[in-house]
Amino acid sequence: MSPLHKTGLPLEPAVDSHVHVLDPERFPLTNRNAYVPGPNECGTAHDLRAVLQAHGITHALLVTPFPGYGLDNACMLDAVARSEGRFKGVALIGHDADDRQLRTLGERGVVGARFNTRFPGATSLHGKEGATLLARMKAAGWFAEVYFHGDGLLDILPQLTASGVQIVVDHCGSPDVDRGLSQPGFQALLELGRSGNAVVKLSGAFRFSRQSWPYADVEPCVAALIDAFTLRNCVWASDWPFVRFPKRMDYGPLADLLPRWLPDAADRRQVLWETPRRCFGFSAPVASTPAR
Repeated sequence: MSPLHKTGLPLEPAVDSHVHVLDPERFPLTNRNAYVPGPNECGTAHDLRAVLQAHGITHALLVTPFPGYGLDNACMLDAVARSEGRFKGVALIGHDADDRQLRTLGERGVVGARFNTRFPGATSLHGKEGATLLARMKAAGWFAEVYFHGDGLLDILPQLTASGVQIVVDHCGSPDVDRGLSQPGFQALLELGRSGNAVVKLSGAFRFSRQSWPYADVEPCVAALIDAFTLRNCVWASDWPFVRFPKRMDYGPLADLLPRWLPDAADRRQVLWETPRRCFGFSAPVASTPAR
């Protein structure tokens, strides 16, 4: 039985809230001016379904990866369309995205857009263009998913909070674990969690930890996030297939982190299903078995 389901009960619905699909054979990589993922960093929708099934996960939130595809959402949209309602999408969009485009993407299963502060060329949240785009997203009922490192939140938080759009924070905010809980960016993240208008993904420990699995140095950060955001605004994610990571990474050890962080089965159900169901609009499967 998957470490995500140690209750001894029949398989329950569960969401991996951050995965990518890269399928260069069917959808050639288009963002070749950015980092180009290698073959070991790619995974098709078929590969994803097999991994999820093996680990007892029934649903997933797919994020278009800026490395490889840029603002081209075709691969992600195809995977969502073939998922029989098990997948939702987070798109990458430009400042020129209008209400009609957002509506069309929404009809195809997109529920938010991601803003990546780490990669040059990604859509910026700053200025009039950023404010206009955030306003359109709020009107469409979308959330703004943000990826930053360390104190990077401080640069984008004023624009985000002024817009009133719901915020989804990637990978625990990627804090600098050597600086502890008092670093300004992490304190701002905790305060954002207390505001109630943000969701944090308990994910990416392997990216910002200074240690090997089980990444014990991130545990104080995770505990502080759970306390500030509460389980109603925490979700879990793997970040499969681990794009832009130089070492071998496997799904199983990452899945085994959640029972370490949340030993109580009811707490894990909240993070794996109740919160992502409410925040991302998932529906329970007709039968309690993963999609084939």
